[in-house]
Amino acid sequence: MERLDLTLLEALIRGTGQAHIMDDSNQSFSERFGYRGPDAEITIREDAPEIVRDGILMLGYDAGFGPDGMRELLCTVLLKRPGPGNWSPGNVEHEVSGLIDAAPWYKVYDFAERLYRMIGERDYDGAARQRFQNQLNQLFREQSVGWEMKEGILVARGSEAFAMATGHATEVMARSGAPTAANEIHEALRDISRRPKADITGAVQHAMAALECVAREVDGSNDTLGQIIKRLELPVPMDGALHKLWGFASEQGRHIQEGREPAFEEAELVVTVASAVSVYLLRRRDETAV
Repeated sequence: MERLDLTLLEALIRGTGQAHIMDDSNQSFSERFGYRGPDAEITIREDAPEIVRDGILMLGYDAGFGPDGMRELLCTVLLKRPGPGNWSPGNVEHEVSGLIDAAPWYKVYDFAERLYRMIGERDYDGAARQRFQNQLNQLFREQSVGWEMKEGILVARGSEAFAMATGHATEVMARSGAPTAANEIHEALRDISRRPKADITGAVQHAMAALECVAREVDGSNDTLGQIIKRLELPVPMDGALHKLWGFASEQGRHIQEGREPAFEEAELVVTVASAVSVYLLRRRDETAV
């Protein structure tokens, strides 16, 4: 029996088991087994705390950039001249730490995007670049940072509902014959992700423009959303809620008054609801047409 167990073990090591272990050799324990803590509540948007700055540096070093390479990239982002008197690795690393500590918060995120691009230039299979992005996003989730990296670009990270509603909205719109609406949602996401200050009113305007485009497509008219809502036959009280959202967006996004700029969370809500309702209307129309 003991011999049989050893034989099975040897076969496992020589066969698929060994291949599986080799495939996971660059993954940490938590990555291999899918362990991760719950996402911290988002409390940080227009800031880059020290732990995030340090984490980005560590990810850069882990990706294979030495002190000289890190200094060159960081100085390029900050438009600063490297210290002429620093040449030893220890001194250069100290300079890099000082540079990122003193950098404006949005330049820190510019640096993270630059690191992603440079990793891509030396990473032929994309594994190192993907690992950098995954670990950076994990850092953001753990440290309450309201940003996430998607294909090397940092965009605003919202609530789970925001992520679900906007995640496939543009794809559904484009597939359902509403490319203008898809572009409007894309612009809303760009506005809400702008650095150093999000374009809140722009995000509200583009989100509601997307919803209006979809409503016109479904209704077959060129009326305003306010006129079309009653003809969309939305379930109660969704129709009333949509009327109120339209009124809020008209006041805050189009006829904004001095000192009454909407908050980020309000813009996030508008983009979320506009995306979700747009997808609902298009899917309902497509299912009815079948």
